[in-house]
Amino acid sequence: MRLKLKRNDKIGLFFFVAFIISSSLLWLFEEQFSKEQWRSQPTTRYKMVDDIIESQLLIGKTKDEVIVLLGKPNTSSTNQQDVFVYRIGKSPSFFESKREQLLIVFENQLVTKVTTAIEE
Repeated sequence: MRLKLKRNDKIGLFFFVAFIISSSLLWLFEEQFSKEQWRSQPTTRYKMVDDIIESQLLIGKTKDEVIVLLGKPNTSSTNQQDVFVYRIGKSPSFFESKREQLLIVFENQLVTKVTTAIEE
């Protein structure tokens, strides 16, 4: 008995398989935060950023505690917001990807937000 798929079923199956493969690759290249790796391999920091954000590792920490974990920031600003900025390298991509950076926002000397932004 031979299984025959309709055109729409083939398209759906293709996108399902593509989704599974891409999700697996993302999971494969993502890593848990490691203080040693963060400091010694700055071009691969992008692999740990999701773990830092999702685990809320830095929320509630002081500037000194952040510096102990991540080292000195590449830049910091106190103009409108108190922010530490860390370069995280360039993740591999099929398309031309932009360099991202990790932004750590402080309010009342404690981390309140951690996010990424495109490097300008």
